[in-house]
Amino acid sequence: MASARRTSNFPMRSHGGHDRPGSRDADKEEIWKPMLDNISSGKRLPEKSLLVLGGTPETQREFLESVSTDSANNRRPPDRGRKPPIANQFALGYTYQDVLDTDHEDTLARLSLYLLATPSPSFTPLIKPYLNPRTLPNMLIVILLDWNHPWLWIRQLRDWIRVLRSLILSLDDASKVVLEENIQTLQDKGRNIGSETSSSMEGVTIPLGPGEWDEPLGIPLCVVCQNADKIETLEKERGWKEEEFDFILQYLRTILLKHGSSLVYTMPTAPGSLQTLIHSTLGIKSLLKQEQLRHNVTDRDRVLVPPNWDSWAKIRILREGFDVEAISERWSVDIEIPRHMRLTNGQAIAPAEGEVFTNDESELTSVVQEETDGPSALSIYEDTIRNPESDFPLSGLSKQSNGIEVTSKDPQDFLVEQVSVLEQLRREDENEAALKAARKDPEGPAVRTYNDDASGVVEEHIGPVQFNMGGIQVNADEMVKRLQDREANRSNEPGSPPPPTSQDSGKMDNEKLMSFFSGLLNKGPSGGPRGA
Repeated sequence: MASARRTSNFPMRSHGGHDRPGSRDADKEEIWKPMLDNISSGKRLPEKSLLVLGGTPETQREFLESVSTDSANNRRPPDRGRKPPIANQFALGYTYQDVLDTDHEDTLARLSLYLLATPSPSFTPLIKPYLNPRTLPNMLIVILLDWNHPWLWIRQLRDWIRVLRSLILSLDDASKVVLEENIQTLQDKGRNIGSETSSSMEGVTIPLGPGEWDEPLGIPLCVVCQNADKIETLEKERGWKEEEFDFILQYLRTILLKHGSSLVYTMPTAPGSLQTLIHSTLGIKSLLKQEQLRHNVTDRDRVLVPPNWDSWAKIRILREGFDVEAISERWSVDIEIPRHMRLTNGQAIAPAEGEVFTNDESELTSVVQEETDGPSALSIYEDTIRNPESDFPLSGLSKQSNGIEVTSKDPQDFLVEQVSVLEQLRREDENEAALKAARKDPEGPAVRTYNDDASGVVEEHIGPVQFNMGGIQVNADEMVKRLQDREANRSNEPGSPPPPTSQDSGKMDNEKLMSFFSGLLNKGPSGGPRGA
């Protein structure tokens, strides 16, 4: 065929020539590969991590909703395709979110969220693989607290800080170097004196004050107090006043100042500046709008304390009489890691031979510390903010000697007791009915009693039987009684027939009454017979 015999017009290269045909292709690969790599790296999303500790699966989901809600208009971004699932029912949970810009067009970062609800040493090794030199510079730790149980806050914070400290101590050397660099970066963040106003002060940082960054973790920390709308409920039902709310806020700010942590109050209907706080801490910046964090320590349900803003002087201003120094010192002792929580090669220390670890070891440490060095930070807080589930300090009511708590019986035990009581009452009713039946007259007093009672009831409701005769009101009962008395008088006269029996007398009375009333009916108003 012609197509098979067609030859090329390009010169043919011989296999034994000195030119290298592969060199030109290699040059092309070296040109295109760096260009494609640059384009792909430019489109790669920045990866940020969020370690969420505490709460319940429900409150964790509420937190995720608040993080994805825009603080400006309280609206969630539109879902693009399938919504990522949230796996937080067992042990360590995970989900992710895409952080969108204000116009919801550009994706700024991919946010990976790891969720853990229980501060158990058995679960902490699950977090360790995610703490490495690549993720540590782009990670934020969030501890969730709930206003439904504010009396548990300091205990929860103490347990989580111990878990984090034991986890950080178990990291490798490369990760610890990154943590040291993070500490220096976090301490200097936001402390530069305004370089825009004065070029001579550029690069000058404000030194740390007392109590600031005494216990750094190397990872930024944020404490979120959810359900701030319950503050009003505590005020109405528990009788709390401004002193209790100010004490809680001063206590939180004092211990969080030692870790360089931020603090924010949120509620489901108003997440406030939570999204802005998290994005600014992670370094996620919008390309269209820059939002500034504004502190708020006056509105008790909308508190916001940014990192590197607070100080002992600002904490004292809130309410006088609060011992900042003592609480700060005792907190450093409270967060010391117990032996049973220390990790070796990512695993908890096993008990030695003859040694048993219990959950009360930390409580025993607190008791020993209280006996030697005075009360701990935890005991001071719990003595002031009492747990109503243990001693019921209800709104101003002093606990009486006999107590105000009522212990109820088990429902089944209560019903068994009631069955025996009902059986005894039934026997008493039967005995009483038998005695009454034995005392009754056998000649039918029941019929007579019934008739008498019935007539009495009828007379009570309708009154005496009366009728008008010739303009005169006549009582039928009196008339019948007079007729009976007259007949009785006639029977007592000499020569009168014997008195009739009870049956005959009843029949005669009925006949007399019938004839009497029929005579009355036949008479007219004038006394004559009524016309046909």
